[in-house]
Amino acid sequence: MLLLSRIEPGVAGMGKVFQNKNYPEKAAEELLIYFRERKTVRHLVERFSAEDSTRNYATKNDFSIANNALKHIFASQSAYPPSFCGDDIDWDSRPVPDNEWIWQLHRMYFWNSMARVYRQTRDEKYAREWGIQLLDWIKKNPNDESHKYAWRSIEAGIRGYSWTILFQHFLDSPSFTPEILVAFLNSFYDHAEYLMTVYRSKSNWGLMEAEGMAFIAITFPEFKDAVKWRTEAFRRLNNEINLQVYPDGHQRELAIGYHIGCINWFLRTLELAKMNQLENMFPPSYLKTIELMCEVPMKLGLPDGTNAQFGDAWAGRPGQHNNRYLEWAKMFSRNDFLYIATEGKQGSKPDSTAFALPQSGLYSMRSGWDKNATCLVLKCGPNGGGHCQPDNGTFTLHAGGRTLTPDAGSYIYSGDAENRAWFRQTKVHQTLTLNGENSQYAPKLLLWKPEEKLDVLVVENQSYENLAHRRSVFFIDKKYFVIVDQAFGDAAGDVNIHFQLAPGKEEAIYDHVNNSVHSNFSEGWNVWVESMPQPGMELKEELGQVSFEYTKKEPRPAFSYGIKKKQEDAEARFVTVVAPYLGKAPRVQVKVINGNLLNRNELYLEIIENGETKKIGYNL
Repeated sequence: MLLLSRIEPGVAGMGKVFQNKNYPEKAAEELLIYFRERKTVRHLVERFSAEDSTRNYATKNDFSIANNALKHIFASQSAYPPSFCGDDIDWDSRPVPDNEWIWQLHRMYFWNSMARVYRQTRDEKYAREWGIQLLDWIKKNPNDESHKYAWRSIEAGIRGYSWTILFQHFLDSPSFTPEILVAFLNSFYDHAEYLMTVYRSKSNWGLMEAEGMAFIAITFPEFKDAVKWRTEAFRRLNNEINLQVYPDGHQRELAIGYHIGCINWFLRTLELAKMNQLENMFPPSYLKTIELMCEVPMKLGLPDGTNAQFGDAWAGRPGQHNNRYLEWAKMFSRNDFLYIATEGKQGSKPDSTAFALPQSGLYSMRSGWDKNATCLVLKCGPNGGGHCQPDNGTFTLHAGGRTLTPDAGSYIYSGDAENRAWFRQTKVHQTLTLNGENSQYAPKLLLWKPEEKLDVLVVENQSYENLAHRRSVFFIDKKYFVIVDQAFGDAAGDVNIHFQLAPGKEEAIYDHVNNSVHSNFSEGWNVWVESMPQPGMELKEELGQVSFEYTKKEPRPAFSYGIKKKQEDAEARFVTVVAPYLGKAPRVQVKVINGNLLNRNELYLEIIENGETKKIGYNL
């Protein structure tokens, strides 16, 4: 039997297995008995207990997915409806042009639902059908050129992790036969050997590859090569946590959903290693870095717990990270994490209302830690790769429980190149463009000065070969923002600053005479945007769209302020008030009071708010 050649013969408790090596069926039966009686390996998910049927392991959605899967109606990428893949399953089924469907089909998330439903109900039809589908998949999907859709390294890594959980759920089922065990373990061996040959460094893929290999190796130390696999997996994770995480704690791809995923991929392997006395394979700095990563959603999260959806990220739902923060609060003994987890009912507030992640180029300013707080998150960072967008200088503003200027989002990954490209354009973000072209990544932090009554942030990006964009943000009295945009360089052409507001039934109000635009929600908070007048400036309405869910988009107000810049002009400059408000908008006027355009180290402003005058500014 091939499998026995892959297992260490000296494993305690396997005597009867190898005694029957010339009788494959009997050996397989003894192997199943061995695994059911094995007590030497611990897993993050425990096997059945007497109380399982009284607990709600499965959600209503799990039941729906699992019952569909019994009929070969599979849920793959969640944006698309489940699809029937044939009585004789066609694992190359492609009901939509988006490759994400076929790739995620081979992550078998529907098997996870079947496992949870089985654990809760003990109904054998779920375990029986899972075993049939497992054997069918293994038979029809060898790792060869014609089945590349099933064997991307990311899918193999995900299976390496999730199949160990399926093993925990189904092992005690009468439907888990010796035949299934042998096929399952042989496939796992093939997965681990394949994952040894691929390594996507500096990418979240590399973490999933390593996690899959580690979970196979730790869960099944009986394999001859298990030590080799886990040693390599641990080496990669220890290497990647230094390569992928900036000193400020953010993962290098700069999309918050992938950042959260990376926390999980780094942490789960460490937890499994600890449970099996292998924690010495990770230095103390490994866990300290994970703790720093866990601070990022707190520092950059919007007051209701949603995300600023920069790059390939999604806003998500309010309070989405609460359960994670409850776990992290216990793990790291952090009262600020507990405060976030319980929405202020326990713990203590974070020690600041302003945070800078300078290596990542992400910054946040907020008025407080209640749900109605005003919060602005700005991005001006390095190129994060394929999940990043050329949008340096952009920001998201949230106030009164509403995201007033949401980022455009990403809409789709594959299958619709035109729309993928549209959502990635610089001009559909809250930043500056030259002739509407996409900008480059070349960020600098020039000043970060948070204070009780005035937060000041100054960033600069060499957005074009011959035009740099400096954005100065002043958060005044924790109420509203004055943003000064300066474009330096000898470039000539149309220079625009773009703004996009939240979608809604009520249309935004445009005042072309006073250069102002404001949202018009009948209830709750709105935002007022007004750029101070200057010769030749034009307020122009633009096409606006936003995507909060994969493959879904909706129109929203979008506009820009533009001027013509000549080559001899020292700079193009915009001074803009961005004011969230409830009820009546504040009346704010701003003018620059240092007139020397050549002195770029200084910027001083005079602000008149409801008749009162104040002066603010900085000297770099």
